[in-house]
Order: sequence, then structure tokens, then C-alpha cells
Amino acid sequence: MGKVKSGSTTRILILDFGSQTTQLIGRRIRDLGVYTEIIPGDAPLEEKTLAGVQGIVLSGSPESVYTPEGTVPDKGVYACGLPLLGICYGLQRMTFDQGGLVEPLPKREYGGVGVTVSARERQGENPEQEGRIRRFLTGFDSSVSIDNIIEGKMLPEQSLFRGPRTFTAWMSHGDTLTRLAPGFLEYGVSVTGFPAVVIHNTCPWFGLQFHPEVTHCERGTAILAAFVFGVCGCKPGWTMEKYVEEVRVSLVSRVGNNPVLLLISGGVDSTVAGALLLKTLDPEQVHLMYMDTGLMRKDETKTVETTLMRLGARHLHIIHCETEFLSAIRGLTDPETKRKVIGDLFITVEERELRRLGLPDSSFIVQGTLYTDLIESGKGVGKKAHIIKSHHNVGSPLVDAKRKAGRIIEPLDRLYKDEVRRLGRILGVDEEVVRRHPFPGPGLAVRILGEVTREKCEILREADAIYIEELKRRRSPGSQDRCLYDEIWQAFAVLLPIRSVGVAGDVRKYGWVLALRAITSADGMTADVYPFPPRDLLEISTLITNTVKDIGRVTYDISSKPPATIEWE
Repeated sequence: MGKVKSGSTTRILILDFGSQTTQLIGRRIRDLGVYTEIIPGDAPLEEKTLAGVQGIVLSGSPESVYTPEGTVPDKGVYACGLPLLGICYGLQRMTFDQGGLVEPLPKREYGGVGVTVSARERQGENPEQEGRIRRFLTGFDSSVSIDNIIEGKMLPEQSLFRGPRTFTAWMSHGDTLTRLAPGFLEYGVSVTGFPAVVIHNTCPWFGLQFHPEVTHCERGTAILAAFVFGVCGCKPGWTMEKYVEEVRVSLVSRVGNNPVLLLISGGVDSTVAGALLLKTLDPEQVHLMYMDTGLMRKDETKTVETTLMRLGARHLHIIHCETEFLSAIRGLTDPETKRKVIGDLFITVEERELRRLGLPDSSFIVQGTLYTDLIESGKGVGKKAHIIKSHHNVGSPLVDAKRKAGRIIEPLDRLYKDEVRRLGRILGVDEEVVRRHPFPGPGLAVRILGEVTREKCEILREADAIYIEELKRRRSPGSQDRCLYDEIWQAFAVLLPIRSVGVAGDVRKYGWVLALRAITSADGMTADVYPFPPRDLLEISTLITNTVKDIGRVTYDISSKPPATIEWE
């Protein structure tokens, strides 16, 4: 859909060098009430680009500054006079560009790493920068609340903490600063002895050798707030309601009176996208198409139909195409191949149904694509993001061709899952739908490892339904008012391509192995394993093996993200 422009003059510009968490930086700052705009890391910094910008963040990157693949920013970034915050690669980029040295680490720093920050005695040679440094260091002070940082209640002379402050940062880098550039001073060091917080002595340049945007980083949001409000002088004023209005204006302007077709799965993303269309455009323009591919959850078709009719859908087209989809992926075992074949078939069926419906060539196709889909498929703002996996609505050649032709609109492509839930509530989507756990576009095809068959789909569909229903029935150990389902960000079952010997009564049983997955997360970019009460996990496992006769063994996936992804394929 393109970038949504903010009407506010207060904003932070983010240079995207290809990090998987670039948009997460923007999302954290948006949560603080300040609009952010993300542009490619090497984009020209023209006057119109910098209009209204009060600070610039240089993101991380999978590349190294000393290789040809490392993105080099416009030289104007250092001459514009705006405050800069370099994060991981962004700090290394600043250091390298100003004459410092960056070299590979003997051992990569990854995950939670202790960092100690200390204030330095300064001579007052640059009072303005000294004030910025004091306000920035407030972010590391656990005695100062984020609200106080936002409201600017801590005066510069009061905000410089005494004595070192130690916290757990979140790192992900294989290079480090071995020589600081002239003018830079070290304010924080990791337990491994390498620079972690670096600030220029006179210029408003700040750097972090860790990722404050990741939820696992202690004081991460406060550190970003200290830069945005304390250093850049921003004022909060951007909200999700403003985002909705901006997207609506953009939709009406681009679509006009043309029909739009949304391929809808019934999950949170596509349902919220449908609600946005129905509440923005004339419902007569909006066509919602649901394909029963045979790869959906139990009773999904009935649930989707009920939900969409409640939202005011006038044109709901339900396509029964189970045989077509299962035939297309018969014999396929490679997950990337399965995703791309399914993605192409979605578009093929969609085009066929468009012709059948008689919708004109001027029609637009709308997708509920999120930013996580784009960046994991290597389709972020810049050109340096690595492909983690091809999402069916992003990586498919036919989808890519449609996007290049300008016929695809993705109104949620700058949002994360939790932001989409918030948007859904604003649009009046039923809470039961808003709180649904994510479900992949290719459906059970990527939760059945190896070859997909109708029999395996039925087995997994039944086991998954039991699992989810039990999570909704069982109470959280921390609060009897909440069920386990609401404690978990995403839960699902995976059918493994192996059989295991067991005993049912006095008979030898040779059944499939099922893996249960349950994670907690804020945005899907990182995830922790949900610590199930052992009794619940044991009882759920027993219920599944007793009810679904073809499953002989149940395991629980205890891998976090990273290094694993949330889905198995």
C-alpha cells in the first residue's frame, strides 16, 4: 500500500539496513506516541525527506561494515545536525564511517548479555551535548519511570545517576568496535569487555551495541524513550486511531469506486483487513473470498461465514477447493516448495473466480499481509533483509508479479500482530476473533511435516482442536479469571513425519508422533516457550492419544525464537 504519511511534524526517521527488527524499533517508538517513518538505509536524505524529522535511528543489519554487502548511508546523515542513534550495525556504521575500527569477534555475542553503564566526569566544554548525554543516560536508570522520561520531569542536572548501573541487554552480532572513532567515548561495556554504549563528545550521536527494541532487553523501551524525548525533544501525539484515519484516506484515494477483493482466511489479520475495508469503503465495493482448501482448522468455514456476516459483508464468496489444493501439493515435502505452490494456487483460483464473478480488470486485490511476513520473506523497506522463509502471500512468483503491477493493496503491512489486534478492537471486530492465535496462510500444509494427505489433515485437525479447546477450558495458574489460551501468544499442534511404537490395551500400536507448540511473545519477532504446568500438559497429552487413535505419542517443543522460528516450516 506504500508508506502511510503522518500529518504530525514530530517524527523519528529510521534508516533500514536490513535488520529483522527494524520495524520493531518503529513500533516501540510509535507505542510511545511518536510517529516513525522507515526508509532504505542508503536513501538520499533530501530536504523533503528530513522535513519534520527530529531524530534519526540507524538500524541493525545482517551484514558487516567492512564488506561490500554492508549498506552505506547518505553522507548527509552526519551533516544534518539531527540526533543519531546507532543500534548494533548502526553504531558500527557510525564508528567505521568516522574513522574507527570494527572487527570480527572471536566469539559471537548473542542473547542476554550483561552491560554496565557508568557516567563520566565531563569538563562542560559543550553544555548542550552534556545535557543530551545526561538525559540519554536517564534511560538506563531503573529509578526513573518511562512516564517521567516522556514528560521530561527529570531535569538534566538531576538525571545523571551516581555509580555504575548494570542490566541485561539483548545482543546479536559477530563484530565489535575495537577502536572508537575520534570524539566517541565509551559509557557502557559488556561483560565480555567490549563497548556496548558509545556517545560522541560534542555531536548528538549515540550508539548501542545491543537491541533495545527487543522485549528481552531490560530497560529497552526506557532507553529508546530517553533518546526520543530527552535527546530529540519529541512530544507524544501519534495513536492507532490516527493510523486508522491515515489508512482510510489512502484507501479511498487509491481505490476510488473500483471493486476490491480480499482473500480472507478467517484469522486475525485478514479479518481485521476485511473490517477496515467494510468500514472505509462502500460495502457494495468489497468482495470477500474464502477458500476452503482442506488445510483449515476444524469447523473453520462455518466460523468465518458467521464472523464476516456480522461485520456487514454484502459479498461473501466461499470456494470449496480441497481436492484442488491437496492434489497440487501431493508428494511435496520441501516447506518452501509447499508455500510457493500454495501461494500460486491461491492467486490462480482467485483469478479464475474473479472472471467467474465478472469483476473488472480495474479491481484491486487486498491482502492482510503484516510487516513480519514481509521482512521474513526478504521484502522489507530496504534491499538487505535476509529471507527466513517465503510467506505464501509474499514469496510466490505470481503474488510478486501482482505486487509489482501495483494491483495489490496491503493496508496492514506496517503493523505487527499485537497492533493488528488493537486495530481490530478499534474497528469493532468481535473479541473472540481479535484474540485468536495466529494461523499460517498455507494452513495445515506447513504443520504437517513432509508429505500432506487428506488423512493426515484430518488427524492433525482433530488433535489441534482438542489442544486449543483444552487451553480455553483450563484456568491460568496466575489468575483464575484468565484461561491458558489467553496466557499464550500462539499454540498449535504439528504432525511429525515419523511413527512410534506404543501399546493400546494389550495390542501393539504404531502411531504418528504429534508435537505441541506454545509460546509467549509481544510481536512474533522473538518468542519464549510457555512454561506449562506439568499436570495440564500431561492431561492434554493423554486426552489427545486417547481420542485420536492414529496418534501414539505426544511431545512438547521447548525451542525459543531465535534460534527456532515459531512455526516448524
